[in-house]
Amino acid sequence: MSRVPHVVLLLFAVLLAQPATAGWNYRIGEPAPEFQLEALDGNVYRSTDLKGKWVVVSFMTTWCPFCNAAAPHFEKLNQEYGKRGVRTFIVDISERSDIVSGWVKKQKLSCPVLLDGTGEVTTRYAPPPDFVPDLKREEVMIASFMIIDPEGTIRFLALNEDVASFDARLIKLRARLDALLPEP
Repeated sequence: MSRVPHVVLLLFAVLLAQPATAGWNYRIGEPAPEFQLEALDGNVYRSTDLKGKWVVVSFMTTWCPFCNAAAPHFEKLNQEYGKRGVRTFIVDISERSDIVSGWVKKQKLSCPVLLDGTGEVTTRYAPPPDFVPDLKREEVMIASFMIIDPEGTIRFLALNEDVASFDARLIKLRARLDALLPEP
């Protein structure tokens, strides 16, 4: 059996065993870790270049069923909120660019997809090891969504810690974004 199914099974088992964490606010109000990543199109994106902009980041993989369910809704969010000046990015975790490229075409994604080939950048955003200790830090971030304000502060983080109520349509993310953004 390949590594991917083992990770998926472990992720589901561990996450199902976790209690719901209503009100959990890990990293909210903290500065977002800095990053520099290359996108599929060859452009390099730096967090420092995004200061002054609202940013929405999703950490995804091509093999994650939650990521696949959320991808079309993330693209819709990209289209709608991009008109309001919000920058959206997907950070793909530890996959080859040819695999990611095929997935992006299949999902019809237009936002930049940044490649974190080693998972090092994603790990900087992850909760501490006592949160789901059986997973690598970058694996904990799979199917998560984050809002970073113009000052570089994390204002929203939704982890996929409750698989029974995964918000594939990004309703909570949209509500938080609407509350944070100035009126159009």
